[in-house]
Amino acid sequence: MSLRERISTGLKQAMRDRDATRLSTLRLINAAIKDQDINARAKGDHDGVDDTEVLAILGKMVKQRQESARAYEEGGRLELAEKEREEITVIEEYLPRQLDENEVSKAVDAAIAETGAESIRDMGRVMATLKGKYTGQMDFGLVGPMVKGRLG
Repeated sequence: MSLRERISTGLKQAMRDRDATRLSTLRLINAAIKDQDINARAKGDHDGVDDTEVLAILGKMVKQRQESARAYEEGGRLELAEKEREEITVIEEYLPRQLDENEVSKAVDAAIAETGAESIRDMGRVMATLKGKYTGQMDFGLVGPMVKGRLG
């Protein structure tokens, strides 16, 4: 079952269960995916976005909600921060398991070896390899400095 089908099935189940938070979150996910489909069609890709791109969308949505929750907490709006965290929980159900620090380190080493990277100029190739294999499983904002440190 593709990621889109899993989201659609989850949406239908949330409607049956009358789970308002889950339903609204899944509708937001669908809207974001459809928005990217429209952008892809405008560029001539008539198939829309694939599962890899859907994973990237979900990852971006989690990151946005984490930042919002942090901002709400700093502003003393704990009920809004909690709502953001509930949405994160729903979105993360559709993401693959996140790699721990040790697994990320091994993946970075493997990507460096696979690409034959020797200097900082090769960082783009290493990051592209990692994104191709581990989209949705690691935070590339944290991985970038790790790769840079190993190549630099």
